[in-house]
Amino acid sequence: MIIFAKKLYVSLTCQKTSHNFTKIAFKPLHTNLFNIVLISFFLTIGCGNSYSQEIKNKKKPIPAVKQTDKTAGSITDTIKLDTVKPKKTFLDGKVRYVAKDYAKIDQKNKLITLYNEAELYYKDVELKSGIIILNYEKDEVYAGRIKDSAGVLVQYPNFKQGESEVQPDSIRFNFKTKKAVIFNSRTKQGELNIKAAVTKKENDSTYFSKNAIITTAEDIDEPEYYFLARKIKFVPGKKIVTGLTNLVIADVPTPLALPYGYFPLSKEKSVSGIIVPSYNDSNTRGFSLQNGGYYFALSDNYDLTVLGDYYTNGSYAMRFESAYATRYKYRGNVNIRYENLISSERGYPDYSKQNIYNIQWSHSRDTKSNPNSTFSASVNMGSSKYFKRSINQANVGSNLNNTLSSSISYNKNFNTIPGSRISLTATHQQNTQTEEIVMTLPSLQASIDRIYPFASKDGAKKGLIKNINLQYNVSGKNYFKTTDSLFFKPQMFKDAQIGMQHSIPISTNFKIFKYFSAGASTNYQETWVTKTIKKEFDEADGRVNDKVVDGFDAYRTYNFSTNLGTTIYGTYDFGSDKKLQAIRHVMRPSITYAYTPSFERYYDNYYVDATGIITSQYSRFDGGLFSAPGKDNSNIVGIALSNTFEAKVRDSDSTKTEPKKIMLLNNLNFSTSYNFNADGKSTFAWQPVLVSGGTQFFDNKLNMNFGATLDPYAIDNGGNKMNKYNIDNGGSLFRMTSANLTLNYSFSNKGGDKEKNSQSQRNGGRNDDLFGTNTDLNDTRNSQFANDPEREDDVITEFFNSKIPWDMTLAYSLTYQNTNRESKISGNSLMVSVNMDITPKWKGGVSTGYDFVQKGVTFTQFRFERDLLSWRMAFNWTPLGVNSNWNFFIGIKSGMLSDIKWNKRSTSNR
Repeated sequence: MIIFAKKLYVSLTCQKTSHNFTKIAFKPLHTNLFNIVLISFFLTIGCGNSYSQEIKNKKKPIPAVKQTDKTAGSITDTIKLDTVKPKKTFLDGKVRYVAKDYAKIDQKNKLITLYNEAELYYKDVELKSGIIILNYEKDEVYAGRIKDSAGVLVQYPNFKQGESEVQPDSIRFNFKTKKAVIFNSRTKQGELNIKAAVTKKENDSTYFSKNAIITTAEDIDEPEYYFLARKIKFVPGKKIVTGLTNLVIADVPTPLALPYGYFPLSKEKSVSGIIVPSYNDSNTRGFSLQNGGYYFALSDNYDLTVLGDYYTNGSYAMRFESAYATRYKYRGNVNIRYENLISSERGYPDYSKQNIYNIQWSHSRDTKSNPNSTFSASVNMGSSKYFKRSINQANVGSNLNNTLSSSISYNKNFNTIPGSRISLTATHQQNTQTEEIVMTLPSLQASIDRIYPFASKDGAKKGLIKNINLQYNVSGKNYFKTTDSLFFKPQMFKDAQIGMQHSIPISTNFKIFKYFSAGASTNYQETWVTKTIKKEFDEADGRVNDKVVDGFDAYRTYNFSTNLGTTIYGTYDFGSDKKLQAIRHVMRPSITYAYTPSFERYYDNYYVDATGIITSQYSRFDGGLFSAPGKDNSNIVGIALSNTFEAKVRDSDSTKTEPKKIMLLNNLNFSTSYNFNADGKSTFAWQPVLVSGGTQFFDNKLNMNFGATLDPYAIDNGGNKMNKYNIDNGGSLFRMTSANLTLNYSFSNKGGDKEKNSQSQRNGGRNDDLFGTNTDLNDTRNSQFANDPEREDDVITEFFNSKIPWDMTLAYSLTYQNTNRESKISGNSLMVSVNMDITPKWKGGVSTGYDFVQKGVTFTQFRFERDLLSWRMAFNWTPLGVNSNWNFFIGIKSGMLSDIKWNKRSTSNR
């Protein structure tokens, strides 16, 4: 016996698109049609006469006359009350009926006939048919088709009650017994279309059908596929039980058959059920059963799916997936994946065994539930090699990414005066190449809003004094730095660092000479730590050892800074009669001075050798949770200039009188700094000039960003920087040490934005498809390409070849390096992704690229898809590299019949 389950959600329970199972529902005709039509007889005036017995209305019985007979006893005679009880009406609602040709009443045969486009409405019942006949003596109603002028049967009956609708060839219903016979009924239950040759209604809860067709095809009379069930027992809202059922494709019976089927039905809650596994084989792991398991419908607010894979060489995988939601409160999902991977066979040189896992958790809370606090989670953590090794993930974007990250945060605002807030966050950063993991579990951020102690009572803050404000901030961390092999093991917690940092910033701002904005600030900071270091010279080994000292320690620092800036506007007019009418240039120069004194008192000396002559300084706070205080004075002036360029051009639309604004450069920034305390050896006075900029072209479809580093100092023959300006060494004013340029261009003739590759982005990959589309091998029913909602894929027009829907994404990256006069292009690559509707039913796509430095093709993926109406066929192929694989899928689109599929794939030997 095969049991299929269908998951339905009420409230806001999240539907799991990856595991939907078969549900077949059929609701036949069930209404008081006899009573509905019979009322038309009484509403027709002048078509008949009615008679009744006339009885005097007597409130009291008439007493008999008493007679006295001496020879006989007294006799009392009474006449009993004779009354006729009126019949109870059987219709308690308003009735409307319409017939195009006639509405005839036959009193002799007790029949009412409605002919041609007959319609009958009663409460929530709608009955439409070519002919409707009511036999009010037998309490039966009949509805059927009629013939048109060509002798073709037309005007099929259509019965609708609430959301249930039945479209048979004919129907006969008995009001008293509540039994019905329905011929060639057509009904839709969810995604399923059902057509049965004969259906009998035994009572309100049981129906029997014969030779029923079950399909998700839109055309129930000519479906491209269907399931033929010889016998069906149907209990509305509970279950469908079938006898022998087999799959028919294009009217050709297939050998795929089930001797017995059970389909649970429910409209109010999810239904648990078995998830049928699929068969596959691998060159390195043998034959397998994949993605089999069980779906648990725990409640209307949460569920659980348990899936597993098993390979004949001993490899196996387990996955636990749960979605949960509560309306106006929160929603989220949890995925836990574990795989025990064995390659080859024990004893062979290529034998290997590895355990990998991945945990994903996404949670969001509705802001309406509590506007003063928020809680959110986005977790993606596990084995560094999971996306490279997994047998159920073909996630190229995540595979090529080197970082996994997670964040769980809670924020709370307090309605105090002044306002205050607190934030608790747990973070996780994982490098999948080095397998290094950095965590904060948790980190604390708290602050009190700015206080203006010298502001006026009316709240006005004008001038240097009134704008003085102070604030209090505190942050704390419980910090872990470990590796994959030590993750959540005792050594990880032993190496944890705990610290807290308090700061009180004081600042003010004011105007100078009306056009200049000035500001000044100072900051007092106190840092607490629980671990410090102590350096000791080991004479025996001749080296310095670091000893970790546990215990509370603290240091205090302060600094001062001031800034001055303004905004300058400039416009150059070319004339209103020119195409280019004006160029506007906005400059925002600023200068900043920052001073931090020396905190040498937090530094100690240790002996380097036994003579005790040479010493070196270190801070016991080196390598700690927070950076050690500076040993030298910091006396720096920073200079920055930001620019924007905008043009006014005459609009191509002659009806518009105002010129059109075009952004030439969104930003063009220059920044550098001068250190007054530079020694000219390890530090230099002038820092390199950093140049960055960006703009958009072609209606913001082309994004361009660029940057460069300009060093004013020269280098010697060994490539070392000298304390000598490059222009004094026979060169130019600046020496460009690096530069980069990136271009991104997305365009399409479909209109609208492309669908984002959200799953790939969640796993750490790109949100576009330049690295291919993410393929979750657990569920390949969903299309790999974004559908255009404005175009009907099912409509083939003669104009299709003149406009083939497509979209394209281009990305170009160029990097120049000249640190030591090497003057070379270190990076030069072009990536492209194209998706195209080759025909209305065929879609194709390719993602590829070329590295001009390495002279090779970058990641390449080909994608093809065929729309088979109710079915979908797809083929993905990655031909190059360690991630090379292919995947073929054909299956029913409907989530209710997602187990009807065939999937064949190869997996890379990772």
